[in-house]
Amino acid sequence: MLAEFLAGQGFVVLDGGLATELERRGADLRDPLWSAKQLVEAPEQIRQVHEAYYASGADVATSASYQASLPGFASRGMTGSEARRLIALSVELAQEARQRFWESSDRAERRLRAMVAGSVGPYGAARADGSEYRGAYGVSRQELADFHGPRLEALVAAGPDLLALETIPSPDEAVLVLDLLRAWPEVRAWVSFTCRDQLHVSEGQPVEETISAVASHPQVVAVGFNCIAPALADDLLSAAASLTDKPLVIYPNSGERWDAVGRRWLPADQRCDFGAAAPRWLARGARLIGGCCRTTPETIRGIRAALGHAAAPPPAAEN
Repeated sequence: MLAEFLAGQGFVVLDGGLATELERRGADLRDPLWSAKQLVEAPEQIRQVHEAYYASGADVATSASYQASLPGFASRGMTGSEARRLIALSVELAQEARQRFWESSDRAERRLRAMVAGSVGPYGAARADGSEYRGAYGVSRQELADFHGPRLEALVAAGPDLLALETIPSPDEAVLVLDLLRAWPEVRAWVSFTCRDQLHVSEGQPVEETISAVASHPQVVAVGFNCIAPALADDLLSAAASLTDKPLVIYPNSGERWDAVGRRWLPADQRCDFGAAAPRWLARGARLIGGCCRTTPETIRGIRAALGHAAAPPPAAEN
């Protein structure tokens, strides 16, 4: 499906912050499960947010499974089968939202049926301590595999169009998840990393080493960065474009910084105009473009409008 979008319009608009929009609608996400908490308490609200992003111009809704895990749900007294069911539900809610959008007048001139991406967040997200922005978890490869494997299985079984391996702080974790993904050779994924600066991913490895570690994987359809400061995007995209011919993905946060100790967002040094930035990112090789934390449907509407007036040569991509 990704290839069809790229051939047809030259770009794919991703959605924005799921938790951000849930909170704007009154959800209390002060919980280690974060947005996955609503899978238990208010799944209908998640579906409504997905619909809002589709209506704002998103071609992709990313499931509410970023911080969902078997250990996380077990801490709430749930069995493994109950946890797997909730992880699958995250995909089903996005699929239901897509169907409702497709049958609505909001569809307007959209010709291609929107996609659903199953979110595969890093091990650090389940710790709810900000370690997805640091890496260096201090756990074994087997522990990481035991964490990621059951969630991958539940997500794949739910049938998303592709997976989003996102907010990954290190090449080692990304490679491990991709090794696990070989059990389902038909599944495709994008991989996006967090970064400490324009030269290094969050755990400290050089960006060039990190992109090279995953870009050649046959199941990877796009590589790039998310939940980074927008000011880093141009340099990071330029670096990645020199290493791979695959489409690049970029969805920064608003520029605000998460204080994991105080559990609050700190003001941005400078707010990003995503509408103005999106064509520039497109010119640097990004083909999947959206927003992460603290971005909203209005952000995505601005990106869609801006890209609708931009032109990009459609690169090759696998389905």
